[in-house]
Amino acid sequence: MTGGSLPGPEAAGGLSVAATGDAARAVAAAVPTLVADRVASRVAAQEPDLWGPDAADEASRRLGWVDVARRSADVPARVEALRAELADEGVDRVVLCGMGGSSLAPEVITATAGVELVVLDGTDPAQVRRALADHLGRTVVVVSSKSGGTVETDSQRRAFVEAFRAAGVDPAQRLVVVTDPGSPLSRTAQEEGCRALFEADPDVGGRYSALTAFGLVPAGLAGADVRALLEEGAEALELLAADDDGNPALQLAAALGGTDPLRDKVVLVEDGTPVHGLGAWAEQLVAESTGKSGKGLLPVVVAGPGSPEVTGPARDVLVVRLTGGAEEDAPAGGGSEVRVSGSLGGQMVLWETAVAVAGRLLGIDPFDQPDVESAKQATRALLDDRPEAEPADVVDGDVELRGTPGLLDGVTTLDAAVDALLAHLGDPEVADRSYLAVMAYLDREADADLEAVREDLAARTGRPTTFGWGPRFLHSTGQYHKGGPATGVYLQVTGEPAGEDLDIPDRPFSFGFLQRAQAAGDASVLAEKGRPVLRVHLADRAALARVREVLSRRTA
Repeated sequence: MTGGSLPGPEAAGGLSVAATGDAARAVAAAVPTLVADRVASRVAAQEPDLWGPDAADEASRRLGWVDVARRSADVPARVEALRAELADEGVDRVVLCGMGGSSLAPEVITATAGVELVVLDGTDPAQVRRALADHLGRTVVVVSSKSGGTVETDSQRRAFVEAFRAAGVDPAQRLVVVTDPGSPLSRTAQEEGCRALFEADPDVGGRYSALTAFGLVPAGLAGADVRALLEEGAEALELLAADDDGNPALQLAAALGGTDPLRDKVVLVEDGTPVHGLGAWAEQLVAESTGKSGKGLLPVVVAGPGSPEVTGPARDVLVVRLTGGAEEDAPAGGGSEVRVSGSLGGQMVLWETAVAVAGRLLGIDPFDQPDVESAKQATRALLDDRPEAEPADVVDGDVELRGTPGLLDGVTTLDAAVDALLAHLGDPEVADRSYLAVMAYLDREADADLEAVREDLAARTGRPTTFGWGPRFLHSTGQYHKGGPATGVYLQVTGEPAGEDLDIPDRPFSFGFLQRAQAAGDASVLAEKGRPVLRVHLADRAALARVREVLSRRTA
């Protein structure tokens, strides 16, 4: 076993990384070189050439997160003052409209703190309508977008503005905006006189922005102690800058990016940690940072230690247990896994540093996301052109099936279509490296029990299986699906709206149409890249029960 932490671990939130098997061998092999190359101190010094000349320009504009204490120093006080003002006005319900890096960090921060934050990061009409209908009189909406042009967030903002006006509430007094300086959203906020505008640091990428205004503002307004969180991160960053064999960020980076052969399926399992939802936040950080140029690490977030990927890991799987840090949790015996523990703020900067360093080991730029834009472009084209829906290849009752060329040849039923897709996991070229991705463009709240099929499909196929809610995952694993190794097969589930569709104010399309366009655009880009895709569309949402039953079968 190898692992440990820098001297005085309590000062860094008790950060600890311990590894066994191939992961331990990777730590022993790679960390001394990282130390000799002064990688930790050079990351802290924001040297952009660490990832090669092609990445230097992007890196030069994305390393501000290592200086988060100074760059975010004024945010907690501003948030505390604003929260007090709102409380005096009887406003205590916080809704966050944001995607990816704008929503995942606030979600884990508030879940861990045990405070309520309504996260609206989808486009399902029923999900949006519920958020609009619930206690508007005491609601403040945080509209969060780094670019200021995220279509989902802009659509949600428009819907809330109209809803506030209809309820006799001044929208400007109930909108708080978080965005980069000079963005379209920043200009709108200033022109319309929103309640507060937080301009975040443009030198911090979205998925590295957990301890900037993007993470701190919504979480702090909801009641989380973001001042303490920021202090935890700042203390940890000082220690993670040390060129030392005991640096937990270097150890985690080596375990993630240094195994040989590469264990490129990173199974994230909460196993005693008091931090809730860290796996979902780390999922975006790992997938979007590393999944490109035909390389990458696929994060697989599982329900618990009993999940198939944990109890019987394949040769390409690295199990990462997120623990409470007790001594008895130290890994022992065979297997190849890593155990990580520490405070929330400490772990956030630990993972950010480790993933950046793992990018160096993998030979990729961890700060760009070239294939995220491809799905956005495909969606925009569908929104502009508004083509008729493609006819289904197969109709089985209330379920319409569409597939990439050849996938549904001879298929007449839903069961047979699923079998045909899963058969691709055994294709000789990818059989020992394949994975299945389930992508559900549905209602993340009302249809939440669909997520349980992930574990059933993993048990059935014996291969790592991911589950993502669309369009949320497009800002996360969507980059890996398109830019990473061509080893995945993809199951997309969509449906007609449950109830009436919902128009987007001052836009020529509805939330339902936007959701369908995002799904179709995503599928088209995957198909263009030669990935096998099965699209399952519910002509009636009641058919979801049948789809769930078919996907839950643990045998063909």
